[in-house]
Amino acid sequence: MTLLSLPSPVRTLTVTEPEITDYRAAARPGLPTARPGQASPVHTFVLAHTVAEQTVAALTAAEPGPVSVVHLGQDIRTLRPVRPGEQVTVALEVAGIRKEPRGARIALHVRLTGEDGPAPFAELVISALLVGASTLEPFGDVTAAPPAPAPQGAGTPQSAVHHLTTDWISSYAHASGDLNPIHLDEDAARAAGFDTVIAHGMSVVALAVEESVDRFAAGDSARVRGLGCRFSAPVPPGVPLEIALQPDTTARVVRFTAKTPAGTAVKSGWIELADPAQAGPR
Repeated sequence: MTLLSLPSPVRTLTVTEPEITDYRAAARPGLPTARPGQASPVHTFVLAHTVAEQTVAALTAAEPGPVSVVHLGQDIRTLRPVRPGEQVTVALEVAGIRKEPRGARIALHVRLTGEDGPAPFAELVISALLVGASTLEPFGDVTAAPPAPAPQGAGTPQSAVHHLTTDWISSYAHASGDLNPIHLDEDAARAAGFDTVIAHGMSVVALAVEESVDRFAAGDSARVRGLGCRFSAPVPPGVPLEIALQPDTTARVVRFTAKTPAGTAVKSGWIELADPAQAGPR
């Protein structure tokens, strides 16, 4: 299948309150219970994930050898959280492809529309490396995400340490619908080159967002207007995970990193928060 013949994937689904509640709980290990019915900003990625997987499968269907996907970076811009009972349409386009020594780098642009009308309430750019992909032709722009917001000075840094467990990784897998065996089965993880199962990269991001929402937005996830990061290393269970948070002087932009004793796992992280008076619709 050539890129030009690849259809633009679209998926429509209804988001239930139990799905929102279960995912928010899975994203908050060790933290107090979140506001009832209020979605995590990262739930937008959960809704986009299936369409992204289908697109990658279509792009690589003609590859002569196996292709593995490495999530390089994630950017999300959102006007509001996903609402319980809302019908959401997920539309995706391939923004760009670039050949690299290990395969092909791709950028996927995803738009989510809901009950507000035709304008999207969330837009995502997913950056990934397709390791082993050799037949895809370069096209478009793989740096499709807009730049992160500039912080206004530096406030007081904060940090939190979590110890992720295999049970929590499994809970997150089922709440997010990402049942990749490298997160659930040690043999599959070792076959992929890891020592043991690893946490989902977006679970670490979701946890950093929840820490930031609790500390700088009074637990109100509707104030999140955007977030982004780059992934640099896996996070195994049973080791301390330190999330470092650097708010600006207005606590409207929070920079974050996540690291284990082995080194940095998530870098260049940022979260943008709206002023409470400008938080808009829930």
